[in-house]
Amino acid sequence: MSALAWTAAGSLVAWLWLLLGQGFFWRTDVRLPPRRDPGDWPSVCVVVPARDEAAVLPVSLPALLGQDYPGRAEVFLVDDGSTDGTGEVARELARRRGGLPLTVVTPGEPPAGWTGKLWAVRHGIGEARARAPEYLLLTDADIAHAPDSLRTLVAAARTGGFDVVSQMARLRVESFWERLVVPAFVYFFAQLYPFRWIGRRGARTAAAAGGCVLLRAEAAERARIPDAIRHAVIDDVALARAVRDSGGRLWLGLADRMDSVRPYPRLRDLWRMVSRSAYAQLRHSPSLLLGTVAGLAVVYLVPPVALATGILGGATTAGALGAGAWLVMAGTYVPMLRYYRQPLWLAPLLPFTAFLYLLMTVDSAVQHHRGRGAAWKGRTYARPDAVPDEG
Repeated sequence: MSALAWTAAGSLVAWLWLLLGQGFFWRTDVRLPPRRDPGDWPSVCVVVPARDEAAVLPVSLPALLGQDYPGRAEVFLVDDGSTDGTGEVARELARRRGGLPLTVVTPGEPPAGWTGKLWAVRHGIGEARARAPEYLLLTDADIAHAPDSLRTLVAAARTGGFDVVSQMARLRVESFWERLVVPAFVYFFAQLYPFRWIGRRGARTAAAAGGCVLLRAEAAERARIPDAIRHAVIDDVALARAVRDSGGRLWLGLADRMDSVRPYPRLRDLWRMVSRSAYAQLRHSPSLLLGTVAGLAVVYLVPPVALATGILGGATTAGALGAGAWLVMAGTYVPMLRYYRQPLWLAPLLPFTAFLYLLMTVDSAVQHHRGRGAAWKGRTYARPDAVPDEG
């Protein structure tokens, strides 16, 4: 066989292993586990870090304030240096809509060694501790919760004995680029962190979805959240690892009635979302970057190249192997497209989307080595090797 045929064979083997051996990551049926209402509903404090979120709060905040929760609950929105009147918008919405009590907190600029979001979370948790809650709900300002979201999260945590219950909100898919990139973003995340593995006792895989994390307050204290992860750019995964390493149990799955209202209408918006943290995911390692680029090329790009070569150049074996790998690849993507209610003709385009992610990852590394660090909402965070460790 030719070198291309052997490479296509390797790609097919990789896809068969991903299909059967990677925690069935491609299935989308990991939803909130079985639960029952507790006899006494614990107190919950909701912490919402918000920076320049005035545009999305009118959609998301009323749903959060209107939670149908039988126990005591309170919302702390941390206005993280906004310039668009985020805090004022939040106060006015609470005044007009009512619901759960709302407190707006305004911290100063984060000191060296802290990412802005985690600095905001720290202040929110600090305010919440005075209420001595049993649980903390860490949720982003763009997440629109169903009316029973909080009670179902708490019931699931109590019933299953979980220290973290996290749901990945359904992201917006309205523009062409959102349809092309967003379902793949969740698909790739699940491939890295198979949801089925996370919920097992003694699991080595740890992850959470930062838009919705119900965290037991005692577990947060034990894991020193957020101080222990103050420099993390990928804060949700870092939080999950810290809780796991301190003996906590985790659960992560897809949401049914929890949606992100943040728009990413242009490719450059999505590009920034991915590239700001892609190299951090690889621990800023050039060798891991090279391995990732090679892996993406072999697993996602070789199958269509081999098939095209088989059709146009008569390389029958390479073409057949490439077609088989591409078929398995597209088949594993179909459940995610159905979850996002997208047309199935997007499934064969996954190699193109993977190529975009490859370029975003390389761009993330280039920006890092130019000394720019991770950028988000007008802030650029220092490179990890430039941040002093304060203990």
